[in-house]
Amino acid sequence: MPAAAPSLRELRDRPFELLRELERRGRAVAGGRESAAGREWVGVAFRLGAETFLVAREETREIMALPSFLTRVPGARPWIRGLANVRGQLLPIIDLRQYLGSGATSTGRNVRVLVVNHRDIPAGLLVDEVLGFRRFTDPEFQPEPPPTLVRCERYLAGAFRRSHDSWPVLSLKLLVESPSFLQAAS
Repeated sequence: MPAAAPSLRELRDRPFELLRELERRGRAVAGGRESAAGREWVGVAFRLGAETFLVAREETREIMALPSFLTRVPGARPWIRGLANVRGQLLPIIDLRQYLGSGATSTGRNVRVLVVNHRDIPAGLLVDEVLGFRRFTDPEFQPEPPPTLVRCERYLAGAFRRSHDSWPVLSLKLLVESPSFLQAAS
């Protein structure tokens, strides 16, 4: 017969054991939820123009406000807004709508930069608004994405459907590794 788990109160003076017990309890709760509803997928929802999209949480390093100072890159394509110094690292800021051929993103209060989590290709993607995290289960996934106004079909990796809403999934890996994205010179 397994020993009873210690109470959190008993572990308050032993921080390592307390953290280990909290993790064990969290995994036990998540494991029960996962088996009942299917595996959970978490993404970041954002808006380009009037449309909403998702990107996988693991493909996004961070979300930040548009840096106040961008250095223009001579000879770069118009969709490259410039370079930003983010904590000592140079980050190219790309206007995602303009890259996709849907007009330039106007800088407003809600504009955000999605920083791509890619080991070899640093990029910050300018979007109209970030709507936060969205959680879906496997049964809500459809491999065929819906038609979009923003011409990005070649970068879509399916969609999640809930009620009457459809959330196309934009693959940042496909986007930043595409030859057209890597050809930033005019």
